Amino acid sequence: MSAGSRVMVLTRSCTYPGRADQIGEARRFLARILDGSPVATDAILCLSELATNAAVHSHSGRPGGQFTVRVLLGGGTLRVEVGDEGGPWVQPAGPPDGQHGRGLLIVSQLTRAWGRSGGSDTGWTVWYEIDCP
Repeated sequence: MSAGSRVMVLTRSCTYPGRADQIGEARRFLARILDGSPVATDAILCLSELATNAAVHSHSGRPGGQFTVRVLLGGGTLRVEVGDEGGPWVQPAGPPDGQHGRGLLIVSQLTRAWGRSGGSDTGWTVWYEIDCP
């Protein structure tokens, strides 16, 4: 990239009630942004996992709670962040079973990178990045 050139980044965010029935709304939000991109299927699956964790395992799932999805797209990278209202970060106690414990494993397999920041009291932000042509 030459000096003075800039990479345009599309940034969108949306906040949802921290209920399981809102995970589909979050998926549709990302699908509209990606609009048929070749990475859409993997990106939407990863968002679904993170939004589910926010709605089910964080304080966002309490009455009146919410979670926020933030999408940054530009420079060949898609970054999706899910912010919740905190609570303990619990690692699975054992290997994944039929219904639980696979979400972050799926995210780690489908993305270039992922991570988390924040804390139990301030809220967690869990993010992932995917190369996006």
